[in-house]
Amino acid sequence: MTQSRTIRVTVEYDGAGFAGFQRQAAARTVQQELETALASVVGHQVHVTGAGRTDAGTHATGQVVSTRVETRLDDATLGRAWNARLSKDLVIRSLTTAPECFHARRDAVQRTYEYRIAQTPHRPAIDRGRAWHIREPLDVARMQAAATEFVGTHDFRAFTIGPETRTRRHITNIAVWREGATVTLRVSGNAFLHRMVRRMVAALVRVGRGELTAADVRRLLQSGDRASVGATAPAHGLTLVDVHYHRVAHPSDRSAPALEVLA
Repeated sequence: MTQSRTIRVTVEYDGAGFAGFQRQAAARTVQQELETALASVVGHQVHVTGAGRTDAGTHATGQVVSTRVETRLDDATLGRAWNARLSKDLVIRSLTTAPECFHARRDAVQRTYEYRIAQTPHRPAIDRGRAWHIREPLDVARMQAAATEFVGTHDFRAFTIGPETRTRRHITNIAVWREGATVTLRVSGNAFLHRMVRRMVAALVRVGRGELTAADVRRLLQSGDRASVGATAPAHGLTLVDVHYHRVAHPSDRSAPALEVLA
């Protein structure tokens, strides 16, 4: 018997071939490909909602989407059929039936991104689409000290290029570490502004190069001056790795809707 239900799906994709997550009129996007493939399985139009509207070139290993379907297929069979219709750079990692009211974006309470920097004397070949290549050594200890300035609730107006008017965000944790020739930055927060993570990374790279101090990062936050932040780190080094949810049993359990993720 055909059943109508809400499903929660964890998605992985290589962002290099996509013009971002959100559907666009004349470009290949993650949302468009997910919807087209799923519609061919269930036999009706669908609309998928993502926890994060990642930019062109940004990757994901833990993107979460939700949608409603009408199908007699169980979760495992639906997931296999959906994957069979997706291209090689996009895959369903898990699919489960969720509470009817579950919403991938509004119910998310924390998102986590990772940014990778390749610290090799030569340009990387295998990692060329997964890491920002910076030849000169970065001072990771200085970057770690400056990164703590981002933790807490701040106005991140200086760290976005978007038109948003509500620019206060809460960063719960940020870490910077070196492993071999790779420097990794991991940042978690309730939500992110357009290109916010990439501009935070760019500022910390300037710290690692000795161009800025932790006090300078604090002043940038307080100033709201976008021009002073400088460039934005390339999209291909960024990956959405995790989206965290509290259990939502009923729509009345929700607090105020979470803000959009536009990293």
